[in-house]
Amino acid sequence: MLDMKERNQTAVTEFILVGFSSLGEKLKIFLFLVLLLTYLFTITGNVVIIFIVWVDHRLHSPMYFFIANLSFLEIWFTSVTSPKLILNFLSVNRTISFHGCMAQTFFYFALGFTEFALLVVMSFDRYVAICCPLQYATIMKQRLCVQLVLGSWVGSFVVVSGRMVLLSKLRFCGPNVINHFFCDNTPLFQLSCTDTSEIRRVDSILISTVVLSSLCLTMLSYVTIFFSILRMPTAIGRQKAFATCASHVTALAVVYGSCIVLYTTHSGNSSLDLNKGVALLNTILYPLLNPFIYSLRNKTVRLILREAFSQGTAKLFPNL
Repeated sequence: MLDMKERNQTAVTEFILVGFSSLGEKLKIFLFLVLLLTYLFTITGNVVIIFIVWVDHRLHSPMYFFIANLSFLEIWFTSVTSPKLILNFLSVNRTISFHGCMAQTFFYFALGFTEFALLVVMSFDRYVAICCPLQYATIMKQRLCVQLVLGSWVGSFVVVSGRMVLLSKLRFCGPNVINHFFCDNTPLFQLSCTDTSEIRRVDSILISTVVLSSLCLTMLSYVTIFFSILRMPTAIGRQKAFATCASHVTALAVVYGSCIVLYTTHSGNSSLDLNKGVALLNTILYPLLNPFIYSLRNKTVRLILREAFSQGTAKLFPNL
């Protein structure tokens, strides 16, 4: 009997992602086109940022090194969920394999935690640049920048790997319908036929610690920056610093706001339906806005892009 029970508990080999299947056909087609274009623009924008930071010596600074790493992360973060979401608008069979679901939830949280760590690092970089400008070159050396980025990536993946050990102990014996467009934690836990109290508790503590600690550290940097800006002697200097920090704070509001809504609300059906909409901000909108918020508003970046476009046009059309 025990062996039969174990076999029944491991019978689920795939999940069905409900996503936005309840919408009308015309709305599905509209969303498919919008999300497809958004995904393509996101990949293109972030690839362009990585490329120009890599090839142009004027952008070889700690700030752009961190921005390029964030762009690299956003490409993978949005690719964890977006392609499957987009394809499911056209597919009758909206399934994902068990191992595919586990891989999706692992990379979603690992990359998400890495993003929070990188946002802290970037806020620290801005703090040093604005509050300690004379010591900036001494403090933000290349070695420290690489260590901060590697620490963010490795630390986050190690932490989430520990979470996956607990997740691997869960058994799924049916039903296998996930009320979401990707394998998020709450709808996945609801399908388990084993006790999920331990992993729910660990998940709550882990996510709360990562989100709130990174938010506090980031806001501490920007509050300090704010008071430092107010003490600047020139209006031009204050305006430039405010413009840079305002764009960063806008990005923080989107990413932290969506995560707080996603992982602090109750797990009822109405909350899950709300979470699907809010999750689009986190997985679709923010990765799209990242190149504009952190890079394309910058005059130097726009100048480099215009120069690259002009040189490319001259090579392709030499007679113009």
